[in-house]
Amino acid sequence: MNGLEDVLLIHPDLHEDDRGYFYEVFNEKEFNEKTEGKYDFHALQENESKSSKFVFRGLHFQKPPYEQAKLVRVLKGGVIDFAVDIRKDSPTFGKGGLAWLTEENKEQFFIPRGFAHGFFVLTDEAVFEYKCDNFYNKESEGGIRWDDEDINIADDACSEKIDLKTYISRLLDVHDGKLILSEKDKNRITTLKDL
Repeated sequence: MNGLEDVLLIHPDLHEDDRGYFYEVFNEKEFNEKTEGKYDFHALQENESKSSKFVFRGLHFQKPPYEQAKLVRVLKGGVIDFAVDIRKDSPTFGKGGLAWLTEENKEQFFIPRGFAHGFFVLTDEAVFEYKCDNFYNKESEGGIRWDDEDINIADDACSEKIDLKTYISRLLDVHDGKLILSEKDKNRITTLKDL
């Protein structure tokens, strides 16, 4: 996906009829078989958040040995979800991929360990759910500034590669919005160069 081999966009096998729909959200055995054990993903913690339009959460990660892989999805509304490779020895260090996750498409985004993660809400509100393969550890929490111009992203919908700050700024301009950040994310000073 978007030149990042390790992140995955998962499409559900949705069964619909006149009663509604059903799909298996997550099957650990099937996930690990389909990925040939590459990630050995075992969900230990599940989180949910609710955010308003134009909220950007991220770019968050946990430092070793508390890194987390995440399997994320949207229960209500829609977000643009971002994964940024922060593995210094990776050929894709500093590159990001994105996925449009909505309650309608029911797609899931898998972000492996070694990636920072964030999302931007474009609907009135969004309810976001994610499974993690490691427990939250406050002391190992890290984050990168959303406007770090060294973070390059690629959107499959357009051939242009741009930095994350420009991408978000364009979305805000199109939707006549103002970015909403937590105090912690507003005050972040870490950039890719600081890692």
